[in-house]
Amino acid sequence: MNVNIDPGWKARLQPEFEKPYFESLAGFVRNEYTQHKCYPRGSEIFAAFDHCRFDDIKVVIIGQDPYHGPGQANGLCFSVNDGIAHPPSLINIFREIEADLGTPYPKSGNLERWADQGVLLLNATLTVRAHQAGSHQNRGWETFTDAVIQKVSEEKENMVFMLWGGYAKKKGSKIDRSKHLVLETGHPSPLSANRGFWFGNKHFSKANGYLESVGKAAIQW
Repeated sequence: MNVNIDPGWKARLQPEFEKPYFESLAGFVRNEYTQHKCYPRGSEIFAAFDHCRFDDIKVVIIGQDPYHGPGQANGLCFSVNDGIAHPPSLINIFREIEADLGTPYPKSGNLERWADQGVLLLNATLTVRAHQAGSHQNRGWETFTDAVIQKVSEEKENMVFMLWGGYAKKKGSKIDRSKHLVLETGHPSPLSANRGFWFGNKHFSKANGYLESVGKAAIQW
């Protein structure tokens, strides 16, 4: 199958694209986009890889599935397009950054600025039907994104993986913790954050401290 994706990623992921499960997944996704309104736009399904080349990755943040409201999803987990109101989880992410680093709360919720610095913003499921959270789960995306995480873990050194919430933590089984920093905490959604499982995690300063300790530039969060 021919997938339009950044060449560095494509060279490493082509074996996945040729497996039967991915052929089945691709057929399902094509049908869904033909029959229903789905997000993100077809051209943005692999945006996380296009904005963060394999050679440039320093941090991996794992989300669950794309936002399912109009105009929100842009192919990067937790990110929304410019001019779109910030969803509750993103608000809590920005509030934690503000408390952790003293960085002012930003106007834009578009996290391309992170991706362009080497932050892979990877949803476990890359597509969703409008207004139906989780509607494209268990169709093959999870197998694909497990392969992505394993490939990053195997081929890279000194990465930071941020696992927020139970779903993301399960994906962490593919990570070699002997050579990467794995930061785990609750999900930034209000349900988790308001119960004390998000705020004060200091993941952003911890990530930057680790990156600088191994000779990499800190992320401008």
